[in-house]
Amino acid sequence: VQLVESGGGSVQAGGSLRLSCVVSPYIYVSSTCMAWIRQVPGKEREGVAAIVSDGRSSYADSVKGRFTISRDNAKNTVYLQMNSLKSEDTALYYCATSLDPTYCSGGYCRARTDFENWGQGTQVTVS
Repeated sequence: VQLVESGGGSVQAGGSLRLSCVVSPYIYVSSTCMAWIRQVPGKEREGVAAIVSDGRSSYADSVKGRFTISRDNAKNTVYLQMNSLKSEDTALYYCATSLDPTYCSGGYCRARTDFENWGQGTQVTVS
């Protein structure tokens, strides 16, 4: 297993959670873009946030100002800090990465559902 997520759980609306994704060293170093993507049963996967190697990040409009993606290169880990959670944030959250440099533009990348590497997901439930 090359990507392992953790940190999901149940929280009341307005609360916070921090998701973590430990990535195998080769994948972590080789990836041009690392992202969090979520899915609600019966709906399409949705890109939430993405980050490139120098820390520049991008966010879906629905989470801007509430979520923060970050990375710790010493720990091969990507984080998603989620604040002011809403019921509509309830989903299975996946960590995903891509080694494809064409997914980066202007120094940023976007979370895409066709990334090559995926974790198993961690459930976030907001009530």
